[in-house]
Amino acid sequence: MSTELELDIRPIRFPDRLDAPDAAELHEYERHARVVDIATWGNDDLSYSAAELLALHHDRAFRDRVEIGAWMGDRLVGSLSMIWERADEATTAEASLGVDPAYRRRGVGSRLLEAAEATARQIGHPVISFWSDHGGLGLDTEDEALFAPEGAAGLPLALPAARFAVARGYALMQVERVSALSVDDAIDAGRRELRARADRAASEGYEIVSWENRAPDELVDAYARARGRMTVDVPAGGLTLEEEHWNADRVRADEAQREAARRRSLVAAAVTAEGAVAAYTELELPEARRIAYQADTLVVGPHRGHGLGMLVKLANLVRLADTAPERSDIYTWNADENAHMLAINLAMGFELRGLGAAWQRPI
Repeated sequence: MSTELELDIRPIRFPDRLDAPDAAELHEYERHARVVDIATWGNDDLSYSAAELLALHHDRAFRDRVEIGAWMGDRLVGSLSMIWERADEATTAEASLGVDPAYRRRGVGSRLLEAAEATARQIGHPVISFWSDHGGLGLDTEDEALFAPEGAAGLPLALPAARFAVARGYALMQVERVSALSVDDAIDAGRRELRARADRAASEGYEIVSWENRAPDELVDAYARARGRMTVDVPAGGLTLEEEHWNADRVRADEAQREAARRRSLVAAAVTAEGAVAAYTELELPEARRIAYQADTLVVGPHRGHGLGMLVKLANLVRLADTAPERSDIYTWNADENAHMLAINLAMGFELRGLGAAWQRPI
């Protein structure tokens, strides 16, 4: 039988800059997170660099956060990252737990979840959620399964993460599909489809506007309004989600955080003649990597039914191929119940790589 470890549960110390003398714990955090990701996905495509972790830690203008480690001496064997909106009416907090495979089933995850719940109580956020990732997991299972309130994908109850969550009173509230697209396989058809769709959208009064890293000053307010709809308009399954309040200052803060993280971003938007952002999509390009991450994609409610979701995603795909030909794959995350966006991704050629599961309960 596995025995619990002697652990030091305490915050991870972050330096002011990457090359600071006190940066050792940051680099240990980077190493630990990569070990967890490789165990989950079979590669480190989704691992954050030290620069990305540091930029996230210092980005506190509109969200607050804490990172806590489970330490054995100088070695990090488990980690907790927790974020929440800095708004008086906010009630939720979202956590991410990672445990080194060599130290699982020895109380590390339990101690970290206890720390997350204690933090949620301290900040007065009575609802907490955390995500578990499952690389290589398909949509169907013949085993006894759990299902979220919406969507059809089953999560095997025998999964260690499922047993861990259920034993602690957490319910499965949403399943996400994690998918990836080969740029080389999709680009030729994408170019042809984009030309036809752009002409059709123009005839309906929509113009494609693209930018890199920083939104044009004349569009930043409209872009902020569209981004503010992301937590309101997207499928949430059974999750209680916090509404995010966006304005131009928050857009600029988000852009600054990506710059500090050394992440290039590509944005494509469908803009009306009146200057409203009717739809947008974002790609993030981490430094010195072969992949891109699909961030938000949203069609604002009144503008749905015009094919704008596919339009902006194709525009960004073509821009990625033209300006960053070293990027071979795009990763995306979609709620299993988001039939419309999943249909777009399947038509583009995205293939399933695994599932993510959101667990939530009041504390």
